[in-house]
Amino acid sequence: MQKRLDYYKTDPKAIAGMLELEKYVAASGLEKNLYHLVKMRASQINGCAYCIDMHSKDARKAGETEQRLYGLSAWRETSYYSERERAALAWTEALTLISQNEISDGLYASVAEHFSEKEHLELTMAIVAINGWNRLAIGFRVEPGSYNP
Repeated sequence: MQKRLDYYKTDPKAIAGMLELEKYVAASGLEKNLYHLVKMRASQINGCAYCIDMHSKDARKAGETEQRLYGLSAWRETSYYSERERAALAWTEALTLISQNEISDGLYASVAEHFSEKEHLELTMAIVAINGWNRLAIGFRVEPGSYNP
């Protein structure tokens, strides 16, 4: 698979907004491991090999366990994610697959049980960011495996 274009080089201004969004999310109050799980799960759903590779490496470097990374696609069937992580993963899936889902009041309330309003917005912005990065990487065929943390 050949890369289509280097969006960083093609127009740095086009990527500047994405980088600012990423800085905002990285500086937010979200736990780093939670953010890694959200990025991994959205990337799995979107089939973004580059981002799965990147975020699994970053998560492991940050201390995430292999078991939790390997089990992420079946998180509902495991016991090793906290209730807060489960709420974040459910929100991630619903927003990533928004064309297939109604964002129910029940789901919203479930997330609100575990996240303050500010955290809920931060989580949502994290999901917006990773979905944007996935679309860039998939659309322009960024080479998986090339990322080094």
